[in-house]
Amino acid sequence: MLRHSIRPLLVGLCTLTAASQAATTVALAVPADQHPNTRTTPRALRAQTLSDLTRAMKGEAFAYASYSLYGAEADRQGHPAVGRLFRATARTELNEHLRQAAVLAGTVGTNAANLRQAVNGESYEHQVMYRGFARQARADGDPAAAKLFTELAADEGRHRDAYRTALTVVTTGRGTIPAPPTASPVSVPAGLPKVKAARTRTNLDTAMHGEALAHAKYMLYAARARQTGRPALARLFEGTAGVELREHFAGEAALAGLVGTTRKNLGKAVTGERGEARTLYPGFANRATAVGSTAVARYFRDTAADEAKHAAAFQQALNQLR
Repeated sequence: MLRHSIRPLLVGLCTLTAASQAATTVALAVPADQHPNTRTTPRALRAQTLSDLTRAMKGEAFAYASYSLYGAEADRQGHPAVGRLFRATARTELNEHLRQAAVLAGTVGTNAANLRQAVNGESYEHQVMYRGFARQARADGDPAAAKLFTELAADEGRHRDAYRTALTVVTTGRGTIPAPPTASPVSVPAGLPKVKAARTRTNLDTAMHGEALAHAKYMLYAARARQTGRPALARLFEGTAGVELREHFAGEAALAGLVGTTRKNLGKAVTGERGEARTLYPGFANRATAVGSTAVARYFRDTAADEAKHAAAFQQALNQLR
């Protein structure tokens, strides 16, 4: 259920399904005539509050992506009820928790602003992050990870170039929005990590969080594009979001051994949800309260309560698992 404190900021949320990555739209409270270089924060937020909201979005996006994989594995292992639980929780993490945080943080702006954000993110991943991760993986004796990171760096360069072209079209009215990329989905069955170095495992975790957040943000940007009469731009964002999730995140998850047995996956989910409910979100709420960000504090408290319920549901499923 959407929180009353957030509801006035959201208009017409649509539901994404974890089973398919079909295009969906969500109408966010972003003025259509907003200046391209500004965001949509309802009021100025302290740097720490904004940082906490960003961290929350990254965690919720990662939970969505991980739980989607856990649900698929539960189905493979003959636990359909657990699969449904994982998918339902994943939808809550994405469609409620992340999107509410995005509204409070002013994540979605005009199409031009969103494209600039996307160009900056893809440029960093192409030029700095993945190239650096590839060098480190080679030095640490993880050639499979080095190969994957190198391939992803090239992908992100192509995404950056497509977004740059789209930005020119949006700002000048000349040219054509590039066709969206098509994902080559990667299957992620249960398995052990396929890398040996601690640094590689850390880099994979960093990359997975980044890809999960990119997927979520691009779907929000796509919704803004559709809302403002830019269907071709929406398709570009949606196609890229699909690559980030079903190809990049999944490829990294396979190397990292993210998916275990259903019992192990449930145990990780319980631990993660309890940590958010008992420590992470209450701490964020206290900081927001201290600086007078009452709406943000309320969001964190409400989300902590939700995560406690998720932890209880996962624990019950674990107790009943045969």
